[in-house]
Amino acid sequence: MRHALLSLSFSFAALLNGGAHAGEPQTAVFAGGCFWCVEADFDKLDGVLATTSGFAGGSVEDPSYKQVTRGGTGHLEVVEITYDPDIVSFRTLADYLLRHVDPTDDGGQFCDRGDSYRTAIFYSSETEKSDAEAALSSASDALGQKVVTRAIKLDAFYPAEEYHQDYYKKSPLQYAYYRRSCGRDRRVEAVWSAAS
Repeated sequence: MRHALLSLSFSFAALLNGGAHAGEPQTAVFAGGCFWCVEADFDKLDGVLATTSGFAGGSVEDPSYKQVTRGGTGHLEVVEITYDPDIVSFRTLADYLLRHVDPTDDGGQFCDRGDSYRTAIFYSSETEKSDAEAALSSASDALGQKVVTRAIKLDAFYPAEEYHQDYYKKSPLQYAYYRRSCGRDRRVEAVWSAAS
């Protein structure tokens, strides 16, 4: 249903633009720690049409949240972002991710520790791989230190259970408490405040 609505919105946008065919929606997959927070951050960005929390990078097909957080599947918590390439580019999305995480922490993110909470930019083409590597290099230069966020070839994306989707909208008080107590925004500000 979500994808049908996206197609309709693009058809309508083309009509409004005098029949000009808008770019087809594209997807990008990023890992930035807790997928609730990554989803909430990207939903604020112009050109982002939809976000879906899920898992990528592991060896188990269609894993559950419990399997991933228990460890051993190799998956990261990720968000699949559907975006309008006429408004925002893959490179801009990658830069945005890096400015909303601590890309120097390889043990997880903020209060969420463990492999499933590491950061990554997933790519599906050589162009996306180049953009990911350029974004990582730019972040490293800006911070003046090594960035441990990885560029990883995307093999598959698996949506998380429905209760994880749009969690920040469904449970705003619990989400706000979690984000604040986890220290995400304080750490991001501390990491990036001195960046060039």
